Amino acid sequence: MPTKVWQPGVDKLGEEEELECDPTAYNSLHAFHIGWPCLSFDVVRDSLGLLRTDFPHTVYFFAGTQAEKPDWNSIGIFKVSNVSGKKRELVPSKTTAGDSDMDTDNNDSDEDSEDEEEGGSATPVLQLRKVAHRGCINRIRAMTQNPHICASWSDAGYVQIWDFSTHLNALAESETEVPRGASSVFNQAPLFNFKGHKDEGYAIDWSPRVAGRLVTGDCKNCIHLWEPTSGATWNVDATPFTGHTASVEDLQWSSTEDHVFASCSVDGHIAIWDAHLGKSPAIYFKAHNADVNVISWNRLASVMLASGSDDGTFSIRDLRLLSPKSEEDKSLVAHFQYHKHPITSIEWSPHEASTLAVSSSDNQLM
Repeated sequence: MPTKVWQPGVDKLGEEEELECDPTAYNSLHAFHIGWPCLSFDVVRDSLGLLRTDFPHTVYFFAGTQAEKPDWNSIGIFKVSNVSGKKRELVPSKTTAGDSDMDTDNNDSDEDSEDEEEGGSATPVLQLRKVAHRGCINRIRAMTQNPHICASWSDAGYVQIWDFSTHLNALAESETEVPRGASSVFNQAPLFNFKGHKDEGYAIDWSPRVAGRLVTGDCKNCIHLWEPTSGATWNVDATPFTGHTASVEDLQWSSTEDHVFASCSVDGHIAIWDAHLGKSPAIYFKAHNADVNVISWNRLASVMLASGSDDGTFSIRDLRLLSPKSEEDKSLVAHFQYHKHPITSIEWSPHEASTLAVSSSDNQLM
């Protein structure tokens, strides 16, 4: 039978059928079992270069667990090195007219056998250090300017700031893989712990312009602004920014304005805030007909804001066309209705202004 792509949300599985991954579809694919599932992760910026196209790769990242019991949770500081893969054309060469499916399969297998595994051994090395964390981690984010500083949103209702420089330095100096089950959990006190939110939350973002400046949003519609007072302490404004009528789901700082950030909410609205103008939104508009789960502010084209909704749609807006005095939203430049399930993540490319990635509960990443 000729190979056929299975489409999530379109094709149905039979009673005796199950999906199998085809490793040949990937330039690089590696899997690790780390114990508990993780709802949130963040890649840590390093000094190995921004554009890395040649194998082997090395990546550092943080991830927070969703364990069965609160005391079983931890924040993982990961280093994965010797990530190898295949170097091949990004766009496969087209088959000539008249080729049969069988011929195409044979040609593909020949090409795959000729692909050389780059980066030495095909086995990557996973190194992991764990820091104990009470409660599940809803969201975790590393500071842009100082990547060893990390903020975590706990389902217990508090936000903590951590300094993981010791762990990152230890991982950077070591090339030895930790045996399975041998990774101990470190008990480390956070730099700062804020318990002023009235509920747990998921929204959090570090300012890309002012080191240490942070906003956090909770499920009670409140947003708090954090201002750094030193390298290890913050002044969190006890009076929240309010304007949404439901849970704040995501937050994004402007890349061009020090005091401007955006928020999205279960109330279907997006708000643009200017901290200089008080605790109410500068602009507040209906963006979707369902919950707005995620937003992403384009860092290369700073007038573009993308948003993803619970109804599976996602939109692009030109913020220059927003008016605080107009009830009509003229900013919508594109609206996509491809996905049939909630949009779970959306992010603009840091290298290509017109490209973005969108993931959905329909098991697709586009």
